[in-house]
Amino acid sequence: MQDDSSSEAENQKPLSEDDSGEDLDLERPPAAESGEAEGSPVEHEEEEEKVEPSPEEQAAEWRERAIRAAADLENFRKRMEREKGEARRYANQSLLEELLPVLDNFHMGLEAASADSESMIFKGMEMVKKQLDDFLAGQGVEEIPAEEKIFDPAVHEAVTQEDCEDSPEGIVLRVIRRGYRMGDRLLRPANVVVSRAPQPEEPKHCLLYTSDAADDLLCVDLGGRRI
Repeated sequence: MQDDSSSEAENQKPLSEDDSGEDLDLERPPAAESGEAEGSPVEHEEEEEKVEPSPEEQAAEWRERAIRAAADLENFRKRMEREKGEARRYANQSLLEELLPVLDNFHMGLEAASADSESMIFKGMEMVKKQLDDFLAGQGVEEIPAEEKIFDPAVHEAVTQEDCEDSPEGIVLRVIRRGYRMGDRLLRPANVVVSRAPQPEEPKHCLLYTSDAADDLLCVDLGGRRI
């Protein structure tokens, strides 16, 4: 009986001791859980990102921002001054464009009056022309040079071409309508006649007929015209 009681007592020995005699801590979490309690690598990275820059770095950043803002303000000021200058310079552009047909008619009348250069009408129109030229120059308007110049499609508009042996191809022979520009803006291109190299004549095909009234031969082209 004593042996049975002793064996039961051994079986009821506390669980706080293992075979080696060391105490077991049942409340201690596993190694993985203890590692998370100390802090994961992601949390360490977030803490590093939240580190505020030093005062020197903040001062450099604000200095750079101030320099950029000052540069933007200066560029804006220059752009506004340029736009204001262009607005003042080209404020009368539409008015001058409507005045150009009047100038065309005036020049036509002046050419007609030039037949009698001693008449008072011609002299009076010459004075008006000088006043108009001074007014246009004051507005920054100038006539586009065209006659005997190389044809420039940017400021010239070719109305037709003519064969010319005395001038090379692409030279303005005469001006049909004057062109004008205002500063660097084109108000109206000049209508011109441009030279070209003489074209070879096409061979004429003719038919020979015998006249009834005489024994001569008639040469008639394909269109029925006598050559």
